[in-house]
Amino acid sequence: MLLFFLSSGLFLGWSLGANDAANVFGTAVGSRMIKFKTAAIICGVFVILGAVIGGSGTSETLGKLGSVNELGGAFTVALSAAVAIFVMVRIKLPVSTSQAIVGAIIGWNFFAHRSTDITILTQIVGTWVICPILAGVIAAFLYIIVRFVVNRSSLHLLRQDQFTRYGLIIVGAFGAYSLGANNIANVVGVFVPSSPLHSFAFPLIGTFSGTQQLFLLGGISIAVGVATYSKGVMETVGSNVVKLTPLAALIVVMAEATVLFVFASKGLNAFLTAHGLPPVPLVPISSSQAAIGALVGIGLVRGGKGIHYSLLGKISLGWIATPILASIITFFALFFMQNVFNQTVIAPDKATVEIQLQKKEPLIETSAKTDLHSKKKLNSYIRQHPGCTAFEKSSSQVRHILTNSIDHLMDIKGFDKKTIRSGFLYLL
Repeated sequence: MLLFFLSSGLFLGWSLGANDAANVFGTAVGSRMIKFKTAAIICGVFVILGAVIGGSGTSETLGKLGSVNELGGAFTVALSAAVAIFVMVRIKLPVSTSQAIVGAIIGWNFFAHRSTDITILTQIVGTWVICPILAGVIAAFLYIIVRFVVNRSSLHLLRQDQFTRYGLIIVGAFGAYSLGANNIANVVGVFVPSSPLHSFAFPLIGTFSGTQQLFLLGGISIAVGVATYSKGVMETVGSNVVKLTPLAALIVVMAEATVLFVFASKGLNAFLTAHGLPPVPLVPISSSQAAIGALVGIGLVRGGKGIHYSLLGKISLGWIATPILASIITFFALFFMQNVFNQTVIAPDKATVEIQLQKKEPLIETSAKTDLHSKKKLNSYIRQHPGCTAFEKSSSQVRHILTNSIDHLMDIKGFDKKTIRSGFLYLL
């Protein structure tokens, strides 16, 4: 059942790998500098490493925007984001997984009557705007430096080609790591609050948390997308905005990877904070839009020739249309999941539970209450704890009380295991 609910997120991961891997290795593969098989292996390995090691920062930000607290709700949110992406692709508008998932989370907030943190939302939207601009500035700066060095060096053309090939591999690995670290939140971030996965320890290595297990699954889905469906996209990438040489492509990937890393690195944030500098918001961003920003930066250094400005206008339209569409689809999808398919998509928050308890509204069935009173010894123990009368608490609170007290109950004299077990069954 868990894999079924995760399937929508894993599909998002697959589609992300199939499309966005081209931003990392597209020009290298398209120009025959690197074989597709080599690119797919490097990209897959480093995407998984980035997801597991560095994916927590952006996931925490999405969690602050909206904490989807039921697996059914998380499944619906991820599926709605995927549907929104499909619709945007069909109408030939540039689309970002990051913008789709943010819109879907906002749709869940509306449906669940939860407030959306405007400060976090402003940070996210501001980062969407800054991302391509920053990538363009970095790419333009690097292009000027590299062009200056190459024009004044006596490096043989074949030697230069060899260095470019190695550079594309190294920078591509960095780009894949940054893609995994930054974009894994788009894939499985909404599943983190409701994940049933538990931590377990590896001898001599450490603890592998439930969240990291989710990130591993998401990273694998991205890697599968790279291996199975990204070849065609890699072979055509780059031609829609401005034509690139392999050296310029290396600069584009470096700029894109740097921006993705900056907006995903908790270590960099800690460093900036320690030195009294403002932290960078940890936000999932579009690798495609970062790459396009870098391409435009290089194009402007070249004099602005060959840039398709109409495409840039479509990207700006996508910033608005994608989250709105995803939000609307999510709202109606949640309604159908809850009312047609009878799936739980929202868990009551703490405030709701407290209000119901204050009104003495039972949150669970009370028909077994008289049977419980016949278990005098069990009830006498439960009543020693104020407010713990059998069915005047929510089911989660009763379970919590019983879990914490089971060891004590087992030690009560005259109480056999069969009686205690039957008492638990009545309560649960």
